[in-house]
Amino acid sequence: MSQADLHALATAAGLVIDWEDAQGRDQRVSDASLRAILTAMGFPCDSAGDCRESQTRLAQDAEPALITAVAGQTLELPRGASSGRLILESGEVLDVAPGMKAPNTVGYHRLDLGSREVTLAVCPPRCLTARDVLGRKGWGATVQLYSLRDDRPTPSGDFGALADFAARMGRAGADAVAISPVHALFLADPDRYSPYSPSSRDWLNPLFADPAVMPGHERERHDGDLIDWRAASEVRVAALREGFSTFDGDDRFDAFLREGGEPLRQHALFEALHARFFASHGAGGWQGWPLEYQRPDNPAVQAFAREHADDVRFHLFCQWLADLGLETAQATAKNAGMGLGLIADLAVGLDPGGSHAWARRDELLDGLTLGAPPDAFQAAGQGWGITSFSPTALKRTGFEPFIRTVRAALRHAGGLRIDHALGLNRLWVLPDGASPLEGAYLVNPLQDLLRLCALESHRAGSVIIGEDLGVVPDGLRDTLEAHGLLGMRVLPFEREKDGALRSPDDWDPLAAAMTSTHDLAPVAGWWKGRDIDWRERLGAGGDRQAEREERADYRDAFWDAAVEAGVATGDQPDANAPQTAVDAAVAYAAASACELALIPVEDLIGLDEQPNLPGVVEVHPNWRRRLPTATETLLEQPRVAARIERLNAERPR
Repeated sequence: MSQADLHALATAAGLVIDWEDAQGRDQRVSDASLRAILTAMGFPCDSAGDCRESQTRLAQDAEPALITAVAGQTLELPRGASSGRLILESGEVLDVAPGMKAPNTVGYHRLDLGSREVTLAVCPPRCLTARDVLGRKGWGATVQLYSLRDDRPTPSGDFGALADFAARMGRAGADAVAISPVHALFLADPDRYSPYSPSSRDWLNPLFADPAVMPGHERERHDGDLIDWRAASEVRVAALREGFSTFDGDDRFDAFLREGGEPLRQHALFEALHARFFASHGAGGWQGWPLEYQRPDNPAVQAFAREHADDVRFHLFCQWLADLGLETAQATAKNAGMGLGLIADLAVGLDPGGSHAWARRDELLDGLTLGAPPDAFQAAGQGWGITSFSPTALKRTGFEPFIRTVRAALRHAGGLRIDHALGLNRLWVLPDGASPLEGAYLVNPLQDLLRLCALESHRAGSVIIGEDLGVVPDGLRDTLEAHGLLGMRVLPFEREKDGALRSPDDWDPLAAAMTSTHDLAPVAGWWKGRDIDWRERLGAGGDRQAEREERADYRDAFWDAAVEAGVATGDQPDANAPQTAVDAAVAYAAASACELALIPVEDLIGLDEQPNLPGVVEVHPNWRRRLPTATETLLEQPRVAARIERLNAERPR
């Protein structure tokens, strides 16, 4: 087999052989890595014959089940097609001819080409933006949902606490509350609590279900500053089972089951099976189950479903209750005056041992996990231990998995943040068990995905935010912006080439302005150098003294910029007295040209510890920190009220 055969197959499969690293240096994926990745993708390549056969299969897979077009623009027919009939969702029939324009009726239509039929998704030119929905600039808060407190002594935040938070923020003038992911995790294994490693993105985490909507009430438990997820899970699951024990059915529950259909039943069945085999075998995912249970269509699985029907129904009940709580939170947000309400968060990938992979693994990159190539911060690269959609499967299935997941996220939300939106363009993939150094970029059908985002945005009346941070390929931000995805502009990163902070007037309008993110120290912690302290405590590589000197320069630059922008006055505050700097940072983001300002609640109230320290699992309390007190008390604090007043002054309703 020649290298040319291998490279031709790799290119046809969407792998990028030559790429540029974070330092601008040219890199090439080794042939050994290409062979391993292609084999994991199901494309044998050990010989020239293997490569030819795999190329043939790829060509067959390239026949799309769905094509996209932009309303009013030239319609590009599938290869080999010259005419046909277009049956609109309304039932109207149009003749199709080469060079014709796509109809102005957006939606999912049927394109009859004679020999075959495909779906034609006619999409708006771009997503709705915050200004489209609000008619003005708006602002909101971001919050880690589990961190919320209300007047109940719950062990972790839930959708009831979210509804309370949204109501109070709405009355305070906010248009949105952006929340951490609420995807289904693994109910039987509460030690797996990272919201970015879900079992399924189509269903919800029952630990967020609001006990207040169930018969009875939850046992009281002291709620500390750090969540003990095992104890929290024990309390919440006990409350869920208590509610289920007296549940006789409900018309809304029956309607929820009908709407969820077989995918919902399969998720509930997975949860029941996972609980059994986690307890008996210590199996973290379906790969550790007995072989006869590893596929949902096996007779043993169906027998289990019949014999444990009550267990399966319990997990259906949990999903319904969680859905009801999230629906109530969004309705509460809108009733409180929010123009958008909740902004959901879509994790970039899935746990390969989870419910989605068990039920529909042919939709995913089976045998491959996601990560990142080496960069200035991670010399060995990163392996995230999660997987995502297969580009070839998306085309083969008419993008149904992607559409379903986006709709699930927007079901009870006015917006959606797509985590690592760079992945819409390409993902760094590596074979299971391989080093990140053995990975390669896999290209996704970016144009189709962005057009579908625009269509779903309009159908839901929601905005889409794309996390475009990190090493962004040239031109990608322009492409995302052209399709109406709001970027993220985060204060520490908004600098000119000479290091000076970018004036608020010069921030990108089509973006969400932020003071920090869940992966960064809040402004108070940034000002004090708490992130540097953590790296020193953990013995991370690097020169701490140099970092502290650089941070001092940053404080000088920020304060000069804040004074010049008119959002701060007087002398620069001391490094150990950060609250005045937090005031200025919130005001700086509020004054930006961005359509939307999203301020982390940690910065609204001036906390100094971050929710997540990337790359660290055991020694930092990732995804466990709670807010210091109930929302009502927090918002009554004069300094918090003043920050909100500044946001309202810059971005009035």
